[in-house]
Amino acid sequence: MKHGHTHLFIPGPTNVPERIRRAMNVPMEDMRAPDFGAFTKPLFEGLKRIFKTTDSRMFMFPGSGTGAWESAITNTLNAGDKVIMSRFGQFSHLWVDMAERLGLDVHCIDVEWGAGVPVDEYARLLEADKSHSIKAVFVTQNETATGVASDVPAVRAALDAANHPALLFVDGVSSIGSIDFQMDAWGVDLAVAGSQKGFMMPAGLSMLAVSPRALEAEKTATMPRCYFSFADMMKVNDDGYFPYTPPTQLFHGLRESIAMLEEEGLENVFARHNRLAEGVRRGIAAWDGCRLCAVGPEWHSDTVSAIVVPESIDARDVIRIGYDKYRTSFGSGLTKVMGKVFRIGHLGDLNEVMCLAALSSAEMALTEAGAKVELGAGVAAAQAYYLEANQDVVNIAAE
Repeated sequence: MKHGHTHLFIPGPTNVPERIRRAMNVPMEDMRAPDFGAFTKPLFEGLKRIFKTTDSRMFMFPGSGTGAWESAITNTLNAGDKVIMSRFGQFSHLWVDMAERLGLDVHCIDVEWGAGVPVDEYARLLEADKSHSIKAVFVTQNETATGVASDVPAVRAALDAANHPALLFVDGVSSIGSIDFQMDAWGVDLAVAGSQKGFMMPAGLSMLAVSPRALEAEKTATMPRCYFSFADMMKVNDDGYFPYTPPTQLFHGLRESIAMLEEEGLENVFARHNRLAEGVRRGIAAWDGCRLCAVGPEWHSDTVSAIVVPESIDARDVIRIGYDKYRTSFGSGLTKVMGKVFRIGHLGDLNEVMCLAALSSAEMALTEAGAKVELGAGVAAAQAYYLEANQDVVNIAAE
């Protein structure tokens, strides 16, 4: 017989707070009722605040972030358009794969898995493109497979320095709502998020912010689209309705999610994620033979840490032992890093003690898998950091 609950430390879907679970526990509703728009229209405005935009149009599609990726591409670009992308993990790879399958002319820059978007190479390509044949630049703000965060404002700066009109696409699925994202200030044209990460909800709802410039591009885009059409959405969204059956229970969860994020304050949300992530990183640094997949602190993600295990260890054993013996789910290594990496997700609704539990379970699983890890070393390192960091938080609050 198993007691307690399984601890979820994958980088999404994340833990769903009880408050959001209760909010979604409602009877089915009539999505054509005359008062339905009064319920849904504030959700669009709330998302604008989370994305930090006043000018963009928000779309919500039933589906994961992948659906919003497809919508962003097919509504603004044409087959044969040249785009710049970079590949440094499984999810940036999947975005490249989608772009190629949709018929874009992809200039893909392959980067070491552990680094992020190569801004200098983007800048060189944009500066050399005097004819402006490049129609879009893609940035994965947070690569979940490797625990790497990239510099979106630096890519905007490269576009501006080259006086280049290419659209700026950002995958913010595992960053928006957890790591700072500024749609308007950073000049982002299309940004994608998903309900199952920083929004602390079940999977099934994707969010897409579209700038006025990208909406203009929609007028001349010729790619086929139907379910993910901007035009179909815009016909009814302004009144709070949808061209097909919407996920009303998820909308109730989203309303509560936005409220929770704003009650804490977005800047406090970002600071909490940074604090919790740094404690986890200190813990990992205390494990002999282990290291972060991210190759330098400039790439550290505040939502997920990917841990490279010693060569003699199969990371899949660590994951299996953690789940079977200690009822803890860690993220697996994907494709190129399978068996070499396991991941600790630290985003959404969590606190210091939860992160300490993740480190403790990981130490036991690593030890049973054959790693020479000193039990308690990572936990102690994280505890020391949290004690100090939380004292600073208390002092700031007192001021």
